[in-house]
Amino acid sequence: MKRRWTISIFLAFALGMLALLPFRNGLHAEGDGTPSVRPRIVRIVVDGSINPASAKYIHDAVAAAAEDQAEAVLLLLDTPGGLLASTRAIVSDFLSSPVPIIVFVAPAGAQAASAGAFITLAGHVAAMAPGTNIGAAHPVSMGEGAQNTDDSTNVPMTKATNDAAAFARTIAEKRGRNVAWAEAAVRGSVSITETEAQRDNVIDLVAKDLPDLLRQLDGWTVETINGMVTLRTLDAEVVDVDMTFQQKLLDTLSNPNIAYILLMLGMYGIFFELYNPGSIFPGVVGGICLVLAFYAMDTLPVNYAGLALIVFGVVLFILEVKVVSHGLLSIGGVVALFLGSVMLIESPPGAEFLEISLSVILAVTACTAAFFLFVVGKGLAAMRRIPTTGTAGMVGEIGRTVNALAPTGTVAVHGELWNARSADDGKIDAGTPVRVVGVQSLAITVVPVSLHTPQHSS
Repeated sequence: MKRRWTISIFLAFALGMLALLPFRNGLHAEGDGTPSVRPRIVRIVVDGSINPASAKYIHDAVAAAAEDQAEAVLLLLDTPGGLLASTRAIVSDFLSSPVPIIVFVAPAGAQAASAGAFITLAGHVAAMAPGTNIGAAHPVSMGEGAQNTDDSTNVPMTKATNDAAAFARTIAEKRGRNVAWAEAAVRGSVSITETEAQRDNVIDLVAKDLPDLLRQLDGWTVETINGMVTLRTLDAEVVDVDMTFQQKLLDTLSNPNIAYILLMLGMYGIFFELYNPGSIFPGVVGGICLVLAFYAMDTLPVNYAGLALIVFGVVLFILEVKVVSHGLLSIGGVVALFLGSVMLIESPPGAEFLEISLSVILAVTACTAAFFLFVVGKGLAAMRRIPTTGTAGMVGEIGRTVNALAPTGTVAVHGELWNARSADDGKIDAGTPVRVVGVQSLAITVVPVSLHTPQHSS
């Protein structure tokens, strides 16, 4: 019977794991499995920073489109920039794709800044919507010294700029676009509008929306690694491919605000577990949050001085609970936590998307200070509270003599019988209300209520 139960549990677990497997986003039309005669265009959307998650998303979509022989891959792009390593991976996928890649910077107000400029240039077709811009592709350094943008005095930055400029020229030459502008976008952070980009041969066309884009592209011929391909887009079926749950999770973790919050939760959990061994839950949650925070910060320009200040601030808050400093440790903790949070991510000029929101920093600092001050306040209040339990808590309680005290006898207090003694060694009649004025071992000292002014009421 036990064996059957074990097998049943295993089968249920296996079926549950199978249910969690990421099903592949099919590109076929719904029906009985018969391929559609209409051409299919795979549409993917990137509307945030370029990071390993978005690079994996694009790579998988391009590979799936090639396998299913889709007409083209359409990337709707709106990005402030991102990591150069992820950008190179995306560009490599575009340049080696057997399926035409259409990059459309949209909707109105969107941008293809920094890394987005490289990605747009790498598309077989580059298009922009009215009210968009492209450029500002100067590389920014990550970490210490990020604020020094003078390439002439910063050898690593000079190397990075020269490398990025050559990368941009290579892409522009491959796609037959404006090589001089591509280099200027890197070296001079040049940014232009969609009309200027079309005029200067940076992009191929301007389209007001997706139907307009597909109408203009119908009949275009582009060169892929498999040769010349003529696009059929007028009556194409547009199939959306979304990020998988894993990709969405990793993309979310790449947000510096999320990374910062996870870091704080992780440190709180670990510290609470260390100060309260055996709690388990804070330690487990804290460990998970710390691992996720470290993953996220691996792609961010972390300032370790800021990280040290944050740790120091949390330590000061915890010491406030243990040490009576009259609030000095808490004040130091607030200052250290705030300054460390501001310094944690060194966002170079042109990479403001890497900054931690000031509102998030203020909220976390305020909540942390309020929590620890609340704990400290409760601790001090408990220290000042008059004892209400144990032998010390008996002082001041009202009872009644069971028999006459002359000067000793028995008194009932809270339903308990105590050996009692009259405080002045005088006689107290049976049934007299008395108040406890002292406790010695297992005997109490009492006086008649009428002879003693109450200290507090029970």
